[in-house]
Amino acid sequence: MNRLALAGLALTASAAGTLPALAADLPQAPAPAPAYDAAPAGQHSIDWTGLYVGGQLGWAFGNFDNTTGGLSNDFSTNGVGGGVYAGYNFQVTPNIVVGLETDFNLTDLEKSGTVGGLSLKSSSDWNANFRGRLGYAFDRYLIYGAGGLALADLEASANGFKDSKTALGWTLGAGAEAAVTNNIVARFDYTYQDFGDQNFNLGGTGVNSDFNNHQVRAGIAYKF
Repeated sequence: MNRLALAGLALTASAAGTLPALAADLPQAPAPAPAYDAAPAGQHSIDWTGLYVGGQLGWAFGNFDNTTGGLSNDFSTNGVGGGVYAGYNFQVTPNIVVGLETDFNLTDLEKSGTVGGLSLKSSSDWNANFRGRLGYAFDRYLIYGAGGLALADLEASANGFKDSKTALGWTLGAGAEAAVTNNIVARFDYTYQDFGDQNFNLGGTGVNSDFNNHQVRAGIAYKF
């Protein structure tokens, strides 16, 4: 009986020693993958292609170089200017943007003075531009140059007579835009207009006026 008990104890001890080895040979559950914080999503660059319409407000600086009877006098003036603009951009490459734009602006440019004894008033109430644009885009920003044709209303008056005309000239400018959202675009724009010599007949008195102006404007547009 004692021998049977001792044999049972020896068998139990042997089985107990074997179990860890058998457990080590069994398939093990894979270790959990390490956790990492998600990388922040990159900011999506705007697609500049499309139609846009906006409004702008700023300041205009005008100069009328008036000549009559062989004598001349420069009338320099400045005032508020603002209006509307619209255009279409085409993004040729991720960085190169070309487009066409037109704008119409009301201005408060008026100055009176004397030229060779003639009391003269020169004024311009509105102007417009038809421009091609070439820009460089990076992220949500665009810098551009622009140039083309310009129109302006010019008027001269003296001694109860006045003469007005719509003058054709040229324009150059540059600016920068920022996409506040994918549809709202803010801008800062500089434009120069030159209309050359314009002739006015004031009751038989001829007046020649060489008009140019500079405009600095801020605007905001909706891009479709």
